[in-house]
Amino acid sequence: MRIAIFTNNYLPNPYGVTQSIESFRKQFEKQGHSVFIFAPSTKGYIDENPNACPTENFSKKNFGRVFRYPSVDIKYKISFPLAIPYSPKIHKILKNLKLDIIHSQHHTLLGGEASKWAKRKNIPLVFTWHTLFDQYVHFAPLVPKKWAARWIIKKAVRYANQADYVITPTESVREIIRKWGVTNNNLVAIPTGVEEASYQEANRNKIRIKYNISENEILLLLVSRLTAEKNIEFLFRAAVKVLKNNKNTKFLVVGDGYLVSQLKSMAEDYNLQDRIIFEGIVDISKIKNYYAAGDIFIYASKSETQGMIVSEAMYMGLPVVAVSATGSKDLVENNVNGFLVREDENEFAAAVEKLINDRDLRQKFGANSARIAREKYTDSICANKMLDVYEVVIQNAKCKNQNVNVK
Repeated sequence: MRIAIFTNNYLPNPYGVTQSIESFRKQFEKQGHSVFIFAPSTKGYIDENPNACPTENFSKKNFGRVFRYPSVDIKYKISFPLAIPYSPKIHKILKNLKLDIIHSQHHTLLGGEASKWAKRKNIPLVFTWHTLFDQYVHFAPLVPKKWAARWIIKKAVRYANQADYVITPTESVREIIRKWGVTNNNLVAIPTGVEEASYQEANRNKIRIKYNISENEILLLLVSRLTAEKNIEFLFRAAVKVLKNNKNTKFLVVGDGYLVSQLKSMAEDYNLQDRIIFEGIVDISKIKNYYAAGDIFIYASKSETQGMIVSEAMYMGLPVVAVSATGSKDLVENNVNGFLVREDENEFAAAVEKLINDRDLRQKFGANSARIAREKYTDSICANKMLDVYEVVIQNAKCKNQNVNVK
């Protein structure tokens, strides 16, 4: 198959949509399919994908697979390249590019380009609904949050209902967008799989030695963007309770965001700056060592459509304590590989302490996490599910076109 993916969010941006695209792309190409990425440009970034070539180098001889639209760098709370969905050069590329299917990751900006080119080429459009938009409206300055949420959800619903197939990362999100008005009958949940090749031969001791964490100390781990929609302040308050009650426990925070200075001040206020470790953003090739170093993964986000870092933590054999919300509740099996709790600081802290104080339970839950992740959430398993959808939608489109021609 020749697959085009249109996205407003791609490398070098390290967030979930990018990871999802890369997980599927690598597996698709491993199985012999051709994947073409259309994404916004990022100043100074050069694609490392061996199949990529910059748009300006496009020629019939040197036909790459990653093409960048012009963009404007937006810096509000986080830095983000905003795609400009117009490029005569890419228009020419797309006009001559043979494709079987287009997969849009967004309904706006380059999502509009995806829809337009699917119609022009008379090929199917698949749309992945990645975001719970009502949890992200704080990124839109000077706009009333409720109005912004209603407006963007309405547009996304319209886009989803016009697509040939809609993908959600989890069943709980599938149920939510149904309530929001998605009536498209072709709607299925397919999670993004853990890139297994990136998580082999992890070194538990490397990070623990780096931060002087002994083997008899329990290390709580968080990997996350440190922003409001991730419910970070709640998580830190709960973690502080745990650390104050358990002197043999430390907390490693991997990630960055506009709340980091506030969180560091909180650690100092409680005199925990030596036990709360802020690592910052970690390269994907090294993240496995941080998961391996941890003993318990803690997470409180209520905005996830999947929470890929939870499935990564599970793959690396960590028990999980999480707020019972979309994403986490689809991955974590309560009392099997972790605890799902209410958004209550005392309840969250008590669940973490139960695992701290019971080594056998911690090991049992960790083993169950690894088993569940390998059975359900690997990149090959999830990619095959997506390819099955592609084959169905392409075949349906062919039958539809044949019927139209007969008439």
